[in-house]
This record gives sequence, structure tokens and C-alpha cells, in this order.
Amino acid sequence: MDDQTQIELEAAAFRGLVAHLKKRTDVQNIDLMNLAGFCRNCLSKWYRAAGQEKGLDISYNQARKIVYGMEYEVWKEKHQAPSTEEQRLKFQETKSLHADIDSHNP
Repeated sequence: MDDQTQIELEAAAFRGLVAHLKKRTDVQNIDLMNLAGFCRNCLSKWYRAAGQEKGLDISYNQARKIVYGMEYEVWKEKHQAPSTEEQRLKFQETKSLHADIDSHNP
């Protein structure tokens, strides 16, 4: 497979994941973090970091709007439920497994 085809497939996979997460507003970020170690905010940070590596000035809020499909504050108001004590404890227990945003490596 040539590099351009690989890039196109990876971009399509990213778009598919983002579209799926936009549809699954019932899935809370804390549950994603507890289960998979990343969430919509992580995707936004990776997107922003990738843009910065290309010399683009993409703000965190701009990146979140791409991933959430709307302003983050609007998404929170419409879809985010308060976390439970059990979710918060699991979050702390699994913290060492969470995505390492600072060492982004596209």
C-alpha cells in the first residue's frame, strides 16, 4: 500500500469514529476513558496536535467542535450526565492506562 492510500484510509477511519461518537451521545466521556483510556477530548487534543505539527493554528475549542459536531458547552448541556462516584473511582484506578496526549505520535 502506498503512503497516500494509507493516509486516506486512516482519515476515513477517523471520520467514521467521529461520526459514530456524534451519534452515540449516550456514551459518556468518563465511560470511554474508563473502558478504553481515551475520549472525545483526547481525539480533539490529538487533532489539534496534528494540526500544529503541520503549522496550523487550531485551537482546542475548534478541534472539539470538529469532534463533537457542535460547541463543547452545547454538547455538555445537551448530553453530559453527572458522573457517579463509581465512575470517578474507576477513572482514578485506570488513570495510568489513559491516553498519553503529550507524546502524540501520528
